[in-house]
Amino acid sequence: MKRVVSVSLGSSRRDHAVESEILGTRFRIERIGTNGDLEKAIEIVRSLDGKVDAFGMGGIDLYIVAGKKRYILNDARRIAEAARITPIVDGSGLKNTLERRSIKYLQEKGIIDFRDKNTLLVCGVDRFGMAEALEESGANVTFGDLIFGLNVPVPIRSLRTLAGVARVLGPLVSRLPFKYLYPTGDKQDVITTRFCKYYEENEIIAGDFHYIKRYMPEDLRNKIIITNTVIKEDIETLGKRGAQILITTTPEFQGRSFGTNVMEAVLVTLLDKPVKEITEEDYHTILDQVGFLPRIIYLPKVLTA
Repeated sequence: MKRVVSVSLGSSRRDHAVESEILGTRFRIERIGTNGDLEKAIEIVRSLDGKVDAFGMGGIDLYIVAGKKRYILNDARRIAEAARITPIVDGSGLKNTLERRSIKYLQEKGIIDFRDKNTLLVCGVDRFGMAEALEESGANVTFGDLIFGLNVPVPIRSLRTLAGVARVLGPLVSRLPFKYLYPTGDKQDVITTRFCKYYEENEIIAGDFHYIKRYMPEDLRNKIIITNTVIKEDIETLGKRGAQILITTTPEFQGRSFGTNVMEAVLVTLLDKPVKEITEEDYHTILDQVGFLPRIIYLPKVLTA
């Protein structure tokens, strides 16, 4: 049996383990949260290096991506360097492939017509594949990178502007401790309504769930949420706040949609190639074989008008 472990800076309350068979291979897939403790994450990776088949790096991205430019995050580099034998991935390979395919699938199947839909992508540099796919689908996209990542209430209205902002700020932001950019540990359970108006202005809310959750208002009536890494408690919360549809870009495993880092680690194991040699085409080929499709949940409307 292959063993895949996601080591996350997120809360240990979200830890989970499942066993499943994918393309004839049995997997044990685990998620270990470190409650925001970077040193603990590094130590876990060191202790399991060479003993598991692949690592996912959760709660943090290795890169900020904008167009052809990539800026490596210092804290993420430290975690990645702790794995000297076992391959480690952060999910960016699937964000660039699976998440593009998910948006295209939803449009082609008539599940969501993105054309002219006001859409908030909470962080575009975290999900540049989804960002490009949303613009190509005709959505009116607001990128919340400055709002949610840096607490600067300035919406970005185009990919071109986002790429320009990333080129200016990327070299500086990539050196900051990650805890200043993203909710980790217990902060993932704190919700503030500071940026409610950006939810109110948009029909679709997309991107990283912890950004979505941290700033979501009480009233999410008729909103469509496109994300992943949700647990049962998150689904109930979205339903109670009136969200209409929840779509996760990663499939369900025993009631749980893992993050892209976890699923990418599984696919890397199946591809059996050094991570640096895996191409975008490799990911598309293996995705065709495994047949991952978005998980679509029509949430009960419990809020009254």
